[in-house]
Amino acid sequence: MLHAPTALIPWLDPATIIGTAGPWALLVVCFIIFAETGLLVGFLLPGDTLLIIAGLLTHTSNVFGVNIWVVSLLIALSAFVGGEVGYLIGHKGGPAVFERKESGLFSKKNVERTNAFFERFGGLTVILARFVPIVRTFAPVAAGVGHMPWRRYSLYNFIGAMIWGFGLTMVGYLIAYIPWVRDLVVEYIDVILLIAVGGTALVTLWHYFSERHKAKKAAAAGEDVVTDAEEAQELVLDADVFDRSPDLDGDGKH
Repeated sequence: MLHAPTALIPWLDPATIIGTAGPWALLVVCFIIFAETGLLVGFLLPGDTLLIIAGLLTHTSNVFGVNIWVVSLLIALSAFVGGEVGYLIGHKGGPAVFERKESGLFSKKNVERTNAFFERFGGLTVILARFVPIVRTFAPVAAGVGHMPWRRYSLYNFIGAMIWGFGLTMVGYLIAYIPWVRDLVVEYIDVILLIAVGGTALVTLWHYFSERHKAKKAAAAGEDVVTDAEEAQELVLDADVFDRSPDLDGDGKH
């Protein structure tokens, strides 16, 4: 039986979440993880923090109503499917995917930053990108547009999804085995959730409006803020990039 809400903010109390959201809470988490790599606007969503919190809450309050293995595997599956969808969007859409106006949701610099990762780390970028906000959103699309071999991409995507999605969720779960951490989470769960949700919202909004402001400022200065077909073609990675061995020390030698 669920206890009466005792948290400072009742609707953030784990019992309230379980009683009202039930299995939908896990579905929401899985959708957010999917959207981070499956949708081009996913970089605005909270990935790493959400995974750690999901693991912590599974340990301390079983907030999703299922065990940690189910939670971690479903999150990893969502991350994998998101990566596959992102690749498919890039593969089918081609360079036209990059043809758009600069805004708070899209930036040519984000694509260039992702391409720089591929230039340095080759195909391993698909795995490493999972741990880099923004890059993990654009990497699947860039791989698809550049026609990275699908089998190799899917293998790297699977490995990355397991290490990131499954791994970070488990890390959050295991952290709760530390007595003082577990007690802190149980005692101040409402505050932790408020900070996690509020902090993420603030960072997301700051990033969105910052990019939007830069785009408007550039447009007002007469700069070209629209990525046309020719510029989009220039953003397509060469096929040999995906076969490169990684440049781990950053000296420019692979």
